Amino acid sequence: MPTIAIILVALEHLYILVLEMFLWTKPRTRKTFGIDSKTSELSKRLAMNMGLYNGFLAAGLIWSLLHPNANIAHQVQIFFLTCIIIVQGLPAIIALTAVIATAG
Repeated sequence: MPTIAIILVALEHLYILVLEMFLWTKPRTRKTFGIDSKTSELSKRLAMNMGLYNGFLAAGLIWSLLHPNANIAHQVQIFFLTCIIIVQGLPAIIALTAVIATAG
């Protein structure tokens, strides 16, 4: 269960990375975030920064799933999921709860 939850959170953050870094000024993305074309152009660099942040979160979660040491992987999962919770909430809370519940 924790692995699936972590994969879902990582995929969510990869999707957000794509929206913010590559599709920020596209009509569908502007509609998703409720911004007009002028605002999207003015905030493009900021959005790229936010996308990079989301990419690092996804990379950290993926790293935690691939790490050969289970104890370190567990700590990495807690760290990155906590970072996400601070900013983005519910999916990460569910994944973190699953990770802690399986701690041995």
